[in-house]
This record gives sequence, C-alpha cells and structure tokens, in this order.
Amino acid sequence: MKKYIIERDIPKVGTLEREQLRQAAAKSNKVLEQLGPDIQWSESFIAADKMFCVYLANRRAVIRKHAELRRLSGKQDHRNRQSN
Repeated sequence: MKKYIIERDIPKVGTLEREQLRQAAAKSNKVLEQLGPDIQWSESFIAADKMFCVYLANRRAVIRKHAELRRLSGKQDHRNRQSN
C-alpha cells in the first residue's frame, strides 16, 4: 500500500470540541468500512483551518472515492514512498 497525505481546508477546525471531532471520525470510519480493505486511515493532524489525514491505500482512486463519499474534497494529495 502507498501512503497518502490529504490536506483539507476546513475553517476553524482547530476550534472544534473533542466530541465534534469524534463524530467526524465516526462518519469517516463508516465510509472506510464501505470501501473495504483497499484503504486504511493511519492518523490525522489538526491545525487552525486545516486538517491533514494520512491514509494507506492501493490506489489514488480509492482516496478520491473516500473524499467523495464524505462530501469533502482533498485540496492536495501527495503519494509518499511505501514504508517497509
């Protein structure tokens, strides 16, 4: 699997409460379940107005499908080399 970092512009995401972030994560996890084993969430980082999510996936298309299903669009996606 390849590693992808998705940068999303989300105004004031850094001010969200933990429960709001948990709800967003639950929605993302449901979408991941639908997409099956071709994609895995690794970790996320939150800044004032941005969220960076790290996924492992077999294809870039599955990353885009995840964003589509979540109704979010990734501003940028960067494929990094696969970790051994």
